[in-house]
Amino acid sequence: MEKTEIPQLTEAEITEGLSKANTSERRRHPKILHNPGDEFNRVINFMMGDSYMQTHLHPGVEKIEKIYLIQGKIATLFFDDKGSITKCTILEKGKTEMIEVPAFTWHTYVMLSDAAVTYETMMGKYDPVTWKEFAKIAPQENTPESIAYLAELKAAAAKHITQ
Repeated sequence: MEKTEIPQLTEAEITEGLSKANTSERRRHPKILHNPGDEFNRVINFMMGDSYMQTHLHPGVEKIEKIYLIQGKIATLFFDDKGSITKCTILEKGKTEMIEVPAFTWHTYVMLSDAAVTYETMMGKYDPVTWKEFAKIAPQENTPESIAYLAELKAAAAKHITQ
């Protein structure tokens, strides 16, 4: 696998990004590093521990998502078409620090620390209509159902850690 240059952030940048995530309704904040219309997308995601992302996939052969951990601890969960977890990969410093999510693969992330920072890349021009497809088996973000579902996902990730 090729070596990827992960952008270096100062403590002040991390503090600012996490502060914006902390006051965001979605409990996360993206720092977009690419220009609109670029073929190669790069973003730093600042995420709070209670941020929930609806299970989704990226429909396009070029849409292979690469996630590099900068700070914190995250579980990446993969699902089958019925919503059952098929795999869980933990990202943490000094252990697994990067994961590649294949195109057309249902997945989500849960933070296993109070906050997390990642650097993510993906090929393909960003179009909000075609960028991702949300799984109907997972609750939408910012709904009462999403709170309970996030707790279930975190419990599933915790089981993976203890195995």
